[in-house]
Amino acid sequence: LDNKDLIAQAKTGSGKTVAFCIPIINKLNIKNFRIQSLILAPTRELANQIALEIRKLSRHIHNLKVLTLCGGTPFKPQVLSLSHEAHIIVATPGRVLKHIQQNNIDLENITTLVLDEADKMLDMGFYDDIMEIIDSLPKNRQTLHFSATYEKNIEKLASNVLLNPVVVKVENEEKVHIKQKFYSVEELNKTTLIPALISSNKAKSILIFCNMKITCDKLADDLYNLGLDVLTLHSDLEQKQRDETIILFSNKSYPILIATDVASRGLHIDDVDLVINYDLSLDEKIHTHRIGRTARAGKGGMAISLYTHNDFDRVELIKDTFRDIEDESIDKIEDDLSYKIDSELRTIFINGGKKQKLRAGDILGAMTAGIGLHNNYMNSGAKSIGEYTGTKFDQASNHLKNGYDTAKSGITNTYNDIKKSLGKDQTSPKTGIDHDKLKHDEIMKQGTNQQTVQSALD
Repeated sequence: LDNKDLIAQAKTGSGKTVAFCIPIINKLNIKNFRIQSLILAPTRELANQIALEIRKLSRHIHNLKVLTLCGGTPFKPQVLSLSHEAHIIVATPGRVLKHIQQNNIDLENITTLVLDEADKMLDMGFYDDIMEIIDSLPKNRQTLHFSATYEKNIEKLASNVLLNPVVVKVENEEKVHIKQKFYSVEELNKTTLIPALISSNKAKSILIFCNMKITCDKLADDLYNLGLDVLTLHSDLEQKQRDETIILFSNKSYPILIATDVASRGLHIDDVDLVINYDLSLDEKIHTHRIGRTARAGKGGMAISLYTHNDFDRVELIKDTFRDIEDESIDKIEDDLSYKIDSELRTIFINGGKKQKLRAGDILGAMTAGIGLHNNYMNSGAKSIGEYTGTKFDQASNHLKNGYDTAKSGITNTYNDIKKSLGKDQTSPKTGIDHDKLKHDEIMKQGTNQQTVQSALD
């Protein structure tokens, strides 16, 4: 907020995204329809989630445009969107650099640069790309670094791009919230242990990490053959498939997600009960991010790591960082055969939208029609059926309080109105509406007044 450069280090799930999104929105000049903030992220998933968070936080601001520029998505539509300008760009380094090189993007109005998960971007080899992007930005700007770890490569980057930065660090809080267990296993036995590990911990939402894409796919096939519903997430999937996979898992429609380290950073998935490192991570930094998926926003969780005799060096390295790791024998795993590994919820995919003139209200109406919720109730704004029926009862009671003659007169007038709108020939009722065989549903369609009359009659 003071426009100072910043280095911020905090554990995964601690709210770093909101910490930089709110000041960016606060600083925006909404009337200046130019790119004012650039946010760089290492993966498409993280970039999309940052953009979503900004849109949520800025929903009270009209005409604010947030644009994502990521690889793996069509290039030309991005060029067209850039020609119409935006206020905030959220991008991966490679794609935004390509737009810079082709003069598709105007960055001269940038006032804020954010490097989210900066250490991950450097680990992925983006240092040169980042420096080339920074060379295209105005010198008079605010630069913010956010990450869960802080290594020497970050110091090098910071010294080159930051000016007298404020440093804020909150370190190693994962140890407080996450219980970790390590199991020494044979490679051939890993897959058969997965159901037992899940059932013994009564886990409903499980994230399994593998080091290679081929391992993800093979494990998914093996677990499917064991009767488990699984999803996979890795870089070979198209962006649409990756987005749908994240939606299905975060909605708790599938119990198990098998992923490479593309899922270890920035994915906002709540209530992951159990993280299983099917393959031990390559270093302690990756391990930190992996197990952080089960302790978002301070929630506790369980992380289990499987290792073979070839992994001893990495095991010792991780244990030096996390002193509270428990080594257990696989003989102590209590497999609860009665525990059902499944999801209680399912996600419905509706292949329709504006072009099909399909509205959210249409979907809600279709889903509630079979349980007796009437349209008038759905449109009444009542918070419950009790509130709705109570209101209708009060309306009917007030009507009857005016006396029988007034009620009869009101019913007669209302009935005549209904007849005219329905094109009926009859001109006068006898003792009630039922005599003329007007259907209850037809009366209800006429609106609140007619519905009150019918309630009074009932």
